[in-house]
Amino acid sequence: MHASDLSSPTWAAITTEPNGLGESPFWHPQEQHLYWVDIPGQRIGRVAVQGLQTQGPVAYWPLAQEPGCIAPVQGGGLVMALRDGIYLAREWGGSLLQLAAAPYDTAKLRFNDGKCDAQGRFWAGSLYEPKDQALGVLYMLDGQGLHAMVGGEKDGGNHGVVTANGLAWSPDGRTAYWADTAAHQVRAFDVDAATGQLSAGRVFHQMTPKPAGWVWGSAAPYGGRPDGAAVDAEGCYWSAQYEGGRLLRIAPSGQVLAEVPTPALCPTMPCFGGADMKTLFITTSRQGRSEAELAQYPGSGCVWAMRVEVAGLPVNGFKVQTYKKLADWGIEPLPARGTQITNELIDRLRDAEGI
Repeated sequence: MHASDLSSPTWAAITTEPNGLGESPFWHPQEQHLYWVDIPGQRIGRVAVQGLQTQGPVAYWPLAQEPGCIAPVQGGGLVMALRDGIYLAREWGGSLLQLAAAPYDTAKLRFNDGKCDAQGRFWAGSLYEPKDQALGVLYMLDGQGLHAMVGGEKDGGNHGVVTANGLAWSPDGRTAYWADTAAHQVRAFDVDAATGQLSAGRVFHQMTPKPAGWVWGSAAPYGGRPDGAAVDAEGCYWSAQYEGGRLLRIAPSGQVLAEVPTPALCPTMPCFGGADMKTLFITTSRQGRSEAELAQYPGSGCVWAMRVEVAGLPVNGFKVQTYKKLADWGIEPLPARGTQITNELIDRLRDAEGI
């Protein structure tokens, strides 16, 4: 795919009701639905999509807290990182079961960008809301609990970020990417697939810092800072450039291969989907944007889609038995005595208990 192929993209609006700050989109291949979160709106959205057309209305699930990120659960349901912890829902709109409490001061921090790795572990980074210290940490939920993987006590308080973003993995799972939004930097790490441990942290790509005093409409050029990301089948890292009005397609070497203009100044995160995984979706933000900017970008806050030539990687699901058995959470998946054993019941038990 050449830069010229992406310089004048044709975007289609997937939603017309804007989110305050859309984030964490993922394509559910079994349901053929796109999911995302509206962080300040405290809700999760989903809609069926075929091609670049929605199939029916958008459904919203209101929550009591801000959702930073979500991922599907293998066998059905959602895992989500809310302000005060990580939760499991076995069905859309269902009750929430806390899997892990937030290990930080919830008055100043909340969970932000995250997703699952190929082993079914759930990762989520945190955001330090005062934005004057790099206290954001990258956490992983596995069979032993919730662990700080980058930043926090693990690193002696070093290597944290102000706003955790841009989490993604290479197609072979051997490289992890994580963005430090305030530093305009994307980092890369070597990954131990068995344990999830990250090592050999390094700068993957450095964006040009924001000019002092810059606001939308300023004469000084500004390309934006790294927000959410996704990886395609060729191993290229697609980074949403918040306030830059563009996506960057970055080769595994760190070289920018293409700049893709977006229909909002503040794209927040891309993901790939559709039957062939060649539909690129993006969430966007309108929170805190000026009236003049919104007049020029009226679709800010909406979800958009375009077609690309290179397929993306499919979403990874949370593996319940990687963390605990359902019975450990007080959920009893076993049937009542006398229940007829069917193939459907056998499949459900296999999904639930890892049989």
